[in-house]
Amino acid sequence: MKNCVIYCTVQSDFAASLISTTLVEEKLAACVSIIHNVVSVYSWEGMSQTDNELILMIKTREELFDDVKNRILELHDAQLPEIIAVPITMGLDGYMQWISDETQHREQQTVENGEG
Repeated sequence: MKNCVIYCTVQSDFAASLISTTLVEEKLAACVSIIHNVVSVYSWEGMSQTDNELILMIKTREELFDDVKNRILELHDAQLPEIIAVPITMGLDGYMQWISDETQHREQQTVENGEG
């Protein structure tokens, strides 16, 4: 069982709520923490930009990264959203198992989608 945290920035409370709720309800994430009041400074189209954003900390399994990424891309309003994953190398055993238990496994997806 390999778990990870996927970070994604959003511009509004609405986007944060929409993406977070969708990922948890669809069993793509066990938990999404929403961090407010983040200031991001970055380069875009040759100019420095500064934005107030929110960060989503999405706790899931590594094998679900592509599914989570694709779902975020469907719901996100940015042209190039930040979607990066960091492996969880250590964690409380019970919490790590909870992430696995609360996220959809490939065999569940196959059965629920009528495949197999």
